[in-house]
Amino acid sequence: MALCSTKKDFCFSVILLTVCVWLGFMVVIWFPELLPHLKSKRAIDKGIYRQEADDYKSNSSLHKDAVHVCITSDKNTIGGMVALINSIYSNTKHHVFFHLVLDAESQDHLRIWIETTKLKDIHYQIKVFPETWVKGKIKVRGGRQDLAKPLNYARYYLPKLFPDIKGRVLFIDDDSIVQVGFSSECSSASRRLTLMKVSSVGGLYDMKLSPGHAVGFSSECSSASRRLTLMKNNYADYIDFKSKKIKEMKIDPTECAFNTGVFIADLDLWRKFNITNQLLHWLELNTKEEIYGNERGGGGSQPPMMIVFYKKYTNIDPGWHVRYLGWTSGTSYTKQFIRMAKLLHWNGRFKPWGRVSQHKDVWLKYYIEDPTGKFKPARKN
Repeated sequence: MALCSTKKDFCFSVILLTVCVWLGFMVVIWFPELLPHLKSKRAIDKGIYRQEADDYKSNSSLHKDAVHVCITSDKNTIGGMVALINSIYSNTKHHVFFHLVLDAESQDHLRIWIETTKLKDIHYQIKVFPETWVKGKIKVRGGRQDLAKPLNYARYYLPKLFPDIKGRVLFIDDDSIVQVGFSSECSSASRRLTLMKVSSVGGLYDMKLSPGHAVGFSSECSSASRRLTLMKNNYADYIDFKSKKIKEMKIDPTECAFNTGVFIADLDLWRKFNITNQLLHWLELNTKEEIYGNERGGGGSQPPMMIVFYKKYTNIDPGWHVRYLGWTSGTSYTKQFIRMAKLLHWNGRFKPWGRVSQHKDVWLKYYIEDPTGKFKPARKN
């Protein structure tokens, strides 16, 4: 009798264990949101599927009618990338394809952020920037050493990063926010801007580039932002005109500068004119002799672009690049002006995810909380 009782207990234990395992398996299948770590893993797997297997969503060559937007970021600024994506996604009805360039450490983090939030339906691809491409080619003299980060120079390599893209790409720095759509639709905001004579002519992506111009930038001379800095915002603020090589270029030091944080690029012409190699020539030359870096404008990726595109770019509507929001911690623009701007750029030291920055409330409207908890914007006490 005792033996039979023992067998019954054993059988009952086996059955109970089997039921528990089965129920646990069903929970994993039916309710993955109850297990945050598993949810993140599933999101990564889904992101990989979107990137590698779902041709419609991840193959940019199938998105010929899309607005192609490139954004670069790393683990320190990735929250800015997400807010920028959300601002574009929220404010345009146009078909947008996002080309997202990151450091290797951040790619899975971004996939989780996209796949577990309202951004899960965007069309995107993630590329890891090979830092070896610029190894030994960067020298920042004085100023902000963060300008030496390899991802600052990813913009030089757009055709190499995205060989399938034919035509245009819109590049936007990750410390920016877009407040209106890219298409030629005439919104109430754009109508108000027209009254301010800061009108858009068909939208940023559709703007007309002058013959032979591979890019469009916002000139410092045509921008309301010009009055906000202590610089004259000309070439002499960025480039060393004592350099023999610069003198040979016959560049006018008083020529108006432009900002490279937002630009439209025709990648077909970029390839035709071999722009990448031209930029790398000046980048590498600066490591051997002083071409730029000690001027008030600082070094980084901008001076080579100013040299290569000297008088070879088309001006974009200044309303599409309202910048210097990160130049000071105090307010430089009125709230009314900020509301009517199409694109806001916090270039400078005071980023919107930092403790002190102007018009931070505008940026926070588009920021999506990090589901992993790794990125946390600083809050005022």
